[in-house]
Amino acid sequence: MNQNPLHMPAVSRRDFLSRFGGGIGSVALAQLLSRDASAGAGAPGVLGAPHHPARVKRVIQLFMNGGASPMDTFDYKPELNRLHGQLIGPKEKPEGFTAPAGAVMKSPFAFRRHGERGQWVSSVFPHQAKWVDDMAFLMAMASKTNVHGPASYMMNTGFLLPGFPCMGAWISYGLGDLTDNLPTFVVLPDPKGLPYNQKGNFSAGFLPARHQGTVINAASARPVPDLFPDAGCKFAGGDAQRDSLALLERFNRKHADDRPDDSRLEARIASYELAAKMQLSAPEVFDVSRESAVVRRAYGLDQDHTADFGRRCLLARRLIERGTRIVQVWSGPQGAEGNWDNHGNIQTELPPIAASVDQPIAALLGDLKARGLLDDTLVVWTTEFGRTPFAQGSLGRDHNGGSFVTWLVGAGVKAGASHGRSDDLGYHAVEGKTYCYDLHATILHLMGVDHKRLTFRTAGVDRRLTDVHGEVVHEILA
Repeated sequence: MNQNPLHMPAVSRRDFLSRFGGGIGSVALAQLLSRDASAGAGAPGVLGAPHHPARVKRVIQLFMNGGASPMDTFDYKPELNRLHGQLIGPKEKPEGFTAPAGAVMKSPFAFRRHGERGQWVSSVFPHQAKWVDDMAFLMAMASKTNVHGPASYMMNTGFLLPGFPCMGAWISYGLGDLTDNLPTFVVLPDPKGLPYNQKGNFSAGFLPARHQGTVINAASARPVPDLFPDAGCKFAGGDAQRDSLALLERFNRKHADDRPDDSRLEARIASYELAAKMQLSAPEVFDVSRESAVVRRAYGLDQDHTADFGRRCLLARRLIERGTRIVQVWSGPQGAEGNWDNHGNIQTELPPIAASVDQPIAALLGDLKARGLLDDTLVVWTTEFGRTPFAQGSLGRDHNGGSFVTWLVGAGVKAGASHGRSDDLGYHAVEGKTYCYDLHATILHLMGVDHKRLTFRTAGVDRRLTDVHGEVVHEILA
């Protein structure tokens, strides 16, 4: 790598900490004094440079946890109206279904065409409906499972089983940082709880541990806990802090020397450096009160039902604006309530969760566009699978990996495009079927990465995000 002559000479992280006494305050001061010289530049990834010119520098992924129903949101199926109440589903309970298939159930929500192309959108998304001319839809996404945990792993890591790196970790590993004073990959989970698989969805797997997602509790008064010493612990600052961390550094050095193949210590040392720099950056980034009242209202921060997701969407914009490369914003925890897993009653369960995200998502798109950030930012809306066109019980919908919808907005995306089609019931993808592999390949392509060439050798195998699959979906690219 060519060194900028204004930068300090390259040293290892451990040497860096040793030279500056190992103290958080010292490192933060060094960052402050060198800010003009370094311009906040981050470390490059393993690729050094993209494989081809990149259209996208950063990604915001909006994940609807639990399986958002396509035929009640974006995939209008008038045939459900005609066949409503008929028992034409599978006789045997398919694997992953939680109950036998019931009668065909029409959507209880009105659909209307929107935009120049006439994209059908349900009444549960009145705000997102205004943005369909900017969206590119994958209308025939599919999963290999009807079970939440494996499906969530698949959409995040490309594999049904745990232990593999998620997309954010691969991007961090391959492309590196855009800044050195904020995490490269940030996860903003629902404050009601983590999604299925807990932190496994944000894992670095077998990649170096530093590439895992940094989980931020946006609902907390202190989103980044323990960044500063507690005010009641006077002894924790100054010389005591510097001496303690210097001692810890010596222990760390010995531990790392004895275990050269374990990346966890390097990740911890990197986190200490980052924490020092975030003492300067984090208070400003996470203080949304700095935004105007107009912006806060647009994101719904003044309404109880939208305030939480709106705050996290606003934080996502503030983070990517300041150099975070990928941000995941999750809607819904694991479990059967408070998410998109609408088994009991689609009429009563879908509207509140949809309303909690609809205005904030529309505000995020408008904000990014107004600031020119969509010129190099990609926004992706997705879920782990869809729902059945057959009733579960009387008014619910069961799990269905056969078809669901994803949309993308931003750099390199063909606005108003639509690719693929599900069958007349929305049960299975029948044309232009795409899996997570194709979505991941497309996202990496937009970021300048050939998904077949971003690999990591482990256990004698050259692994990649897309496994042995994946094709770029050129039909939705500008």
